[in-house]
Amino acid sequence: MSEIKSVTAVEILDSRGRPTLLATCQLADGSMGQASVPSGASTGAAEALELRDGDPQRHRGLGCLKAVAHINREINHAVAGKTFDVQFELDRALIKLDGTVNKARLGANAILGVSLAFCRAQAAQRQQPLYAHLSQIVNTQPFLPRPMINLFSGGAHAGGQVAVQDVQIVAPAAQSIRRALEVTADVFRAAADLTLDRYGMRLLTADEGGLAPPFESSDAMLLTAAEAIETAGYRPGEDVALTVDVAASQFHADGIYHLDDSELDGAQMVDKIESWTRRFPIISVEDGLDEADWAGWQLLYKRLDTRQLILGDDLLCTNPSRIERAISSEAANSLLLKVNQIGTLTEALEALRLARKARWKIVVSARSGETEDNWLADLATGWAGDFIKVGSITQSERLAKYNRLLYLEQMDGLRLRN
Repeated sequence: MSEIKSVTAVEILDSRGRPTLLATCQLADGSMGQASVPSGASTGAAEALELRDGDPQRHRGLGCLKAVAHINREINHAVAGKTFDVQFELDRALIKLDGTVNKARLGANAILGVSLAFCRAQAAQRQQPLYAHLSQIVNTQPFLPRPMINLFSGGAHAGGQVAVQDVQIVAPAAQSIRRALEVTADVFRAAADLTLDRYGMRLLTADEGGLAPPFESSDAMLLTAAEAIETAGYRPGEDVALTVDVAASQFHADGIYHLDDSELDGAQMVDKIESWTRRFPIISVEDGLDEADWAGWQLLYKRLDTRQLILGDDLLCTNPSRIERAISSEAANSLLLKVNQIGTLTEALEALRLARKARWKIVVSARSGETEDNWLADLATGWAGDFIKVGSITQSERLAKYNRLLYLEQMDGLRLRN
């Protein structure tokens, strides 16, 4: 049993220099937990609402002082002095207190901050690592997730110089986190050298640390990624594979996909994606169609190899009702799990269980606006995610998660999920 003494919050900055919040939960016995909340750039329409101040004179309206005040006042008043046995009880109380479908009144950022901080406080109270406490919540054995690591970026993460948002690399043959990161570093350096020689300019990086040279097209980005794998001395598709975050909703309007210099309808977009999977060692396609193009998703599901991940992010928004629709309509076979899309650990767990029941793969994901908090690595491990998608290997808010996985592997003896 955990009696809450207080919950508090302060406004901090994320990796893009935009405001977010850090929440603290103090239990009556002195146990304490803190958590910072990430923020996305490419967001789905069905996501829970991230509350911003809207004051154009401060951080261009992106301040989080209202959400902070909700924690320090209304939420604290509602939960301080009360006892919650399990995570579900607190999260249910927070959802009821907010009273809206999408957490618009108090803000999903405020609610998630308290949800996460309480989880950490309970782990501290029980003298457990966070991943072990999380694994007990879901009642599963913890495993380390295999990293999907950002190589090249376009779209909303890199100024839109090409339409496709991200190309990531995965080391399917690696038997450890350490080896996966070694392979990734080799390919990343090879990619940096190739693009520097080719474009003759200082390399820019995107929100998540991926390289962002001025590719002529999304095809050129994929071709260079495959070339970097071979240049680094690895076998494409065996030692290193590619995953693609198309983020098609970002370039879809009036039924047309504006892919670089092309205008494609839904069927033509599926044709394009299928051609990519034939030409390049792609094992996962994320958000290949617009979030409202259910017919397109169903066609993609029929056309791709069953071994490839048809990964829903904007389509699903970690929302159980949308996941149920995707399962019944055969529109996807994998879930990109982002806790802040739904707003509490309990609702994210419901999404996880639905996807697992359908035998989907789970990719636990960070956001483009991150902090150096590493709770996501513990969550992906405790909930035995198949993959973790954090970003590249060049920025501290990304490395905080990878370094946590390295620690859990080397000090706690945890192993990759196969």
